[in-house]
Amino acid sequence: MKHFPRPMRILAAATLALASLPALAMAPFTANYQASYMGMQANGVMSVAAEGDSRWRYSLQIKNPMADLSQSTVFDEHAGKLRPLSSHDRSVLLIKRKQVDARYDWNNNQATWTGDVKEDRRGPIRLQNGDMDALLINLAIARDLAAGHPLTYRMVDDGRIKSMTYRVIGKENVTVGGQSREATKVSRVDGDKEQIAWIVPGMPVPARLLQREKGQDALDLTIKSIN
Repeated sequence: MKHFPRPMRILAAATLALASLPALAMAPFTANYQASYMGMQANGVMSVAAEGDSRWRYSLQIKNPMADLSQSTVFDEHAGKLRPLSSHDRSVLLIKRKQVDARYDWNNNQATWTGDVKEDRRGPIRLQNGDMDALLINLAIARDLAAGHPLTYRMVDDGRIKSMTYRVIGKENVTVGGQSREATKVSRVDGDKEQIAWIVPGMPVPARLLQREKGQDALDLTIKSIN
């Protein structure tokens, strides 16, 4: 959810969902969000676009006068699971810039990182079937929730491996396009951080995403429109 938190890593796997049912075909979309980040209002855009050859690009951008954060992952679907192929993360905070690129080589089952990353986090890391980066874990949550599958994942991201488990914490109505919809809330707690996503059945992305740190809201995304 580092000195400068990256939004989708912050929300890791409590956030974005591409399909609400496992059988639902991939489809491109663009979702616009109202964001509160670092105490300031920001605009957030999430999208999935076809890359050709059964590949897709999933992207997130959050921007305000202090920060410009962007992430994207190219992925395919293998044996019913979303599989990362490459990713590009870029952040600009005032005058501080950071860029990290990842490559997931499934022929050799290893992941490597380049750019502004510590030497001991460049890899290679051995990949296992089902491994995902944080963005793709986020995409998988709604599909797994709808199918009644456990929300347990192994994240291979940013030069590290981390096991993640999320739990349903209740139901809550949210407003989407002026209409009240019932959402399922899922949460993951990691020390003094908590990530929460509000998932509405049939929606390709969460209606709301919230990152809390030390009991305070750090990043809050609320959907405005989707097409």
